[in-house]
Amino acid sequence: MAVGASFESVDRANGTLREGAVLVALDFGATDYEASRAEFELLAASAGARILASVGGRRSRPDPALFAGSGKVDEIARTREQTGASVVLFNHELSPAQQRNLERKLSCNVVDRTSLILDIFAQRASSHEGKVQVELAQLQHLSTRLVRGWTHLERQKGGIGLRGPGETQLETDRRLIGRRVKVLKSRLARLERQRTVQRRARTRGEVLSVSIVGYTNAGKSSLFNALTRAGAYAADQLFATLDTTTRRLYLPAVGTVTLSDTVGFIRDLPHTLVAAFRATLEETVRADLLLHVVDASSPSRDQQVEQVNAVLEEIGAAATPQLLVLNKIDLNGADPGVDRDECGTIARVRLSARTGAGLDALRQALIEAAASKAESRRVTTDADHTENAHVT
Repeated sequence: MAVGASFESVDRANGTLREGAVLVALDFGATDYEASRAEFELLAASAGARILASVGGRRSRPDPALFAGSGKVDEIARTREQTGASVVLFNHELSPAQQRNLERKLSCNVVDRTSLILDIFAQRASSHEGKVQVELAQLQHLSTRLVRGWTHLERQKGGIGLRGPGETQLETDRRLIGRRVKVLKSRLARLERQRTVQRRARTRGEVLSVSIVGYTNAGKSSLFNALTRAGAYAADQLFATLDTTTRRLYLPAVGTVTLSDTVGFIRDLPHTLVAAFRATLEETVRADLLLHVVDASSPSRDQQVEQVNAVLEEIGAAATPQLLVLNKIDLNGADPGVDRDECGTIARVRLSARTGAGLDALRQALIEAAASKAESRRVTTDADHTENAHVT
């Protein structure tokens, strides 16, 4: 079970679902409420929960003590008892006090959206770097619960063993977590330096660097595999990919480019995760071109594009050139093809990574981008030579 996770999701031996859950998604007037609720069901399923019931309702604002209000909490409690669920999942971020109060009222584990996403990341991380990033994010999230909500740990303990005289359990836990966070940050810094060396080697080779970004489950890994035949893990679930994978892709007339598959984004992505994965997301920041993959069949695609662009701005990649890739056209009946901007540059590609329709158009867009970079480099080099000649 992951550090800080509030429930055991699945039996790792046979993959059977182990825990029944009641989902709570309240409507506070957001225009994308239904899309958010459907996405939350996918999150719960991706975490391994067996969804037994769902509770909704409208509110003008969260209740300070119980988030959902006493009447709604009573309804949730009845639903939990009727279904036999052992965990209640909230599609909202709960304060430590709200989570503690809800667990007392509901007599079961209560998991908010942030903790649920952290649990999924803990299950999916496979590389050493990915595991370190996830543990760091979990500990940083846990530390806020210690500071703000765990009043039962404030009791005094004697000065035995590791604890100093009069030190509370809360202070001890906070100190141990802080020590572990420091170690993990040091490891990530070392891994980031290694990644920087690798990136410089690619830059010296004057290779076009392309990163695939997009909302989770938009088909990024499927597109990556279709282009590179890399065999990266791809599945119809949220956050199937956590670890960045980079492969070389040969393109006629321009040679080799590098293509990186990155972690997917989602609305209200926990800031602790964005911070912890910043080293991995550096691949996005340093890329020459972003392939922004969009699920063309999703009714929420416009909002998903906005969410991805918001995260890109947060990590400093807002200025990186983008090529919009409308994937899954086999599900909405659109024709494969490209759209060009007023300068004649390909700005949008319509394709299906699953069927292969439109992949040639995307390759052509990459060829044009690589040729444009080579031309810009040639012009810069000629200008430098001319300036040096004048100086001489």
